[in-house]
Amino acid sequence: MIARFATLKRIPGGVWIIGFVSLLMDISSEMIHSLLPLFMATALGTPVVIIGLIEGVAEATALCVKVFSGAISDYIGKRKGLAVVGYGLGALSKPLFALASTSGMIFSARMIDRLGKGIRGAPRDALVADVTPPEIRGAAYGLRQALDTTGAFLGPLLAVGLMLLWNNDFRTIYWVAVIPAFLAVALLFFGLKEPRAPVTAPRSSPVKKENLKRLGAECWWVIGLGGVFTLARFSEAFLVLRAQEVGIALALIPLVMVAMNVVFSLTAYPFGRLSDSMSHRRLLQAGLVVLILADVVLALSHSWAGIIAGVALWGVHMGMTQGLLNAMIARTAPADLRGTAFGFFSLLSGVGILLASLGAGLLWDLWGSASTFFAGAAICVFTLLLTRFAPERA
Repeated sequence: MIARFATLKRIPGGVWIIGFVSLLMDISSEMIHSLLPLFMATALGTPVVIIGLIEGVAEATALCVKVFSGAISDYIGKRKGLAVVGYGLGALSKPLFALASTSGMIFSARMIDRLGKGIRGAPRDALVADVTPPEIRGAAYGLRQALDTTGAFLGPLLAVGLMLLWNNDFRTIYWVAVIPAFLAVALLFFGLKEPRAPVTAPRSSPVKKENLKRLGAECWWVIGLGGVFTLARFSEAFLVLRAQEVGIALALIPLVMVAMNVVFSLTAYPFGRLSDSMSHRRLLQAGLVVLILADVVLALSHSWAGIIAGVALWGVHMGMTQGLLNAMIARTAPADLRGTAFGFFSLLSGVGILLASLGAGLLWDLWGSASTFFAGAAICVFTLLLTRFAPERA
């Protein structure tokens, strides 16, 4: 316990600022996103396959844009400006959800929101590595993820309370979500002081052939594995739809995301700290096994208790793997190419999330919800086999 608090004290103030910015933006985003599948399905009459397509395209856009913002941040040697732009776009997108009257308007709002996420993601993740000593990077990524995810469960919790208070008034809740989004942008702009020289190597185009070779086999293996892993982890909108399917009251369904994110938040820092002292590959393998269990439970459950159990397991796997994958990239990539490495990692993950969400929606419509989760479990088994071929440093 004493060692745990000693590690927390060593984590730089910049990481805490980034974490609280993430917390505020996630409160805003999850107030909207925890209700969005229900809003689209009930208020707008959108088919599940279209919901899956919108979610997949939006998330893929965010992840693919990271490759460009990461490379730009490496080239100019600055991260904060891009992060501010990204969070700013996220804040500006929030009023559009309250105004939306068609699926097309929702799609536009989601694209702007996820474009902002894509712009800020890689520079932010690289900035955490820039300001943190190597021996505690796992703990730093775990802390940032824990604060981020605290916002991700406070958002749905607020959504549930306001749905009950305001008689399922989606649009008014969406207007309330605008407030924490703009607070996040203000905190980042005024609160974070960027290091003078986060990149020390001579500047050149990060995407030149010789620079891409410098990333090395270990880094490219982590990047590739992340893409395959993402195929097994489709949009969390399907967790919400699964809860609706078993007959949970409409106003209480966001509690599904609360449960997942509470578990995610509570486990992210401990597992991040653990990753600093054990094999990354073994911890990743354990996380995959937990995701397999989550998929099986969600596929077979027909009650509130079963759904919550499956969602809780999903949260544990997120706590085990999300910060870990970031630490693996930071460990294997050269310091002057970290933004680019995070960008390519997100690019392949973006392709994976698009295919996974579209495939999950098609399976759901054709053969039912169980087929979606069983397919995710099968891809997890394949990914687990791939981890046996990990290079030494990965």
